[in-house]
Amino acid sequence: MQQLELLITKFQQKDVKAFEELYNMYSKSMHGVIYNIVRDHDIAEELMQDVFIKAWNNAASYSAEKGRFFTWILNIARNAAIDKTRSKAFKNSKKNLGAEYFVDILAHGDSLDDQTDAIGIKKFVSQLAKKCIEVIELLYFKGYTQKEASETLDMPIGTIKTRNRNCINELRTIVLQ
Repeated sequence: MQQLELLITKFQQKDVKAFEELYNMYSKSMHGVIYNIVRDHDIAEELMQDVFIKAWNNAASYSAEKGRFFTWILNIARNAAIDKTRSKAFKNSKKNLGAEYFVDILAHGDSLDDQTDAIGIKKFVSQLAKKCIEVIELLYFKGYTQKEASETLDMPIGTIKTRNRNCINELRTIVLQ
């Protein structure tokens, strides 16, 4: 059994040291993904901790046959961040934003955040075709729904879904090479 697989097994068995190691391995990446969606460091930090607690509480639901642990926890993080942005409290807190918020979005809105790249995913994504980069960046790094990505890219939602599936498969092939 590989070291990571053993660590994940211990995590599923509620080993606190395994939790700490996985947290240290993935927290920076999760924070980056969450921050790209919520655009607030304090909220991103809070959500990241919530994500790891949720992963801890639902560790038994993780299955290596369904995908990598990183992808599993990334989906938890992404969903938590999207849920947060859709909450009434979050929307109310963003009604009176300062100019620095919009400057930050403009400065960083078109590229993958450096924190997201803590595991080197950016180099793999950059190997994809431009059409794949656009879809993956919107869906996974900026937190768009498929409907929002469809509207932004002016494509039918079915095309977004197909392209997403094909691009993720292509990315999986690149990563496994």
